[in-house]
Amino acid sequence: MSCRALDVSESWFYKWHERPPTAREERRVLLDVAVAMSFEASGGSYGSPRVYDDLVEEGWQVSVNTVAESMARQGLVARPKKRRKNLPRPDKKKRPFPGSPAVFVGGFHARPGRSGQHPPRVRKAIAMSASGLWNP
Repeated sequence: MSCRALDVSESWFYKWHERPPTAREERRVLLDVAVAMSFEASGGSYGSPRVYDDLVEEGWQVSVNTVAESMARQGLVARPKKRRKNLPRPDKKKRPFPGSPAVFVGGFHARPGRSGQHPPRVRKAIAMSASGLWNP
């Protein structure tokens, strides 16, 4: 039935179905095993370029795209590196802005503007704080 749907003869189907694997299929199986071993040896962190480098060192003649295709076929995906952003500085109160004369006023840090002076309300708060009339 399926041979009629595919428009092929039954003799061709059985010839194809019962044939031994081709050299390309055998190499693909061996490559898949080598890729999986390299990926597991890296702890699952290597992507296709680094797995490719490992295979070339082992003596394989293969391209990066073939390694990427093998990894995709097997469902092997490298873990992305964890990058932390906005790390807190332990001395944040000592140096809020490195290289600038910043002032802590009313719960926020104020830096001088382009003219090199603080805004008027910050200057007033600094003066009041210096005279003891205001304590943040």
